[in-house]
Amino acid sequence: MSDINIRKSGQVGRITFTRPKALNAMSYDMCIAIEDALDAWWNDTSVKMVVIDAEGDKAFCAGGDIAELYDTGTKGDFAYGQKFWADEYRMNAKMFEFPKPVASFMQGFTMGGGVGVGCHASHRIVGESSQIAMPECGIGLVPDVGGSLILARAPGRLGEYLGLTAARLNAADAIYAGFADYFVPQDKWPALIAILEETGEWENIDVAATKPDQGPLAGQQADIDATFAGETLNDVLNALKYAGTDFAADALKKLGRNSPIAMGAALEIIHRVRSLDDIRHALDQEYRFTFRAMEHGDFLEGIRAQIIDKDRNPQWKYTLEDIPAGIITKMVLPLGADALTFEKGE
Repeated sequence: MSDINIRKSGQVGRITFTRPKALNAMSYDMCIAIEDALDAWWNDTSVKMVVIDAEGDKAFCAGGDIAELYDTGTKGDFAYGQKFWADEYRMNAKMFEFPKPVASFMQGFTMGGGVGVGCHASHRIVGESSQIAMPECGIGLVPDVGGSLILARAPGRLGEYLGLTAARLNAADAIYAGFADYFVPQDKWPALIAILEETGEWENIDVAATKPDQGPLAGQQADIDATFAGETLNDVLNALKYAGTDFAADALKKLGRNSPIAMGAALEIIHRVRSLDDIRHALDQEYRFTFRAMEHGDFLEGIRAQIIDKDRNPQWKYTLEDIPAGIITKMVLPLGADALTFEKGE
């Protein structure tokens, strides 16, 4: 497949995204190819570890290739998207649960679907250009691909802040928030990958890693904890409005761009996942929302505004002031017979 290069090299299994002009956006076929590789290498004794990287300078993987989702959804075909997400989430779970070391090298943009691959690796490497984010609320989705688990594990209320505002993380902040583990200068990456291929020993990453300059996030932790601790989106909004700080004003501006339905549900999902720290539970909660996102949420309008028409002026179903609590509950109810099963070929 021209969009992804999967092979064995030396002691490792190698996965390389090869569509840099599209910021290595992940298509359905790429997702399935990754899952098939993980299945093949699971018990393959010739593969000691897996290394994932990407071509180009701008992005490791800037998200999912959602044009097909929009095309089918606007025609009333919600089944395509539901299958896409179910299959992608199954791959995300396998990446998280893979029994051997997995090293990901995440330059440039790593967002959405890219987080579901790179940030579920066991040894996550960032460099000078790294920018990691979960921007789904800006297109009417919730942070998914297992991202809610990473957000739930972040220090204090950082997960709520990152999930609702879609704030971007540089290398230092990505490590601080739990989206990455190591900083390695990017000019050292080719040599490090070569050593990993030769030896199959992840400990070489420890040797190559250095400490990045501190990012701004740690200094904002107190403000984040004070304003994003609410049970509901309305609680968070009220806390920000009454805080009267520059941080709060900036956060309110970010929230004002995003889907109220998505933000309310994202908050609920992060809280639920924090109470049961498990990747499959996280993916199940996310799938409840994404399964309904086209028909009952803001997803199609979000894609129209951000990707199709690019007017950056989405007309959300509700405003921040008038979102009914019942809609949030409806979006995260159990799916019954449609629940995520993690079974291949479903």
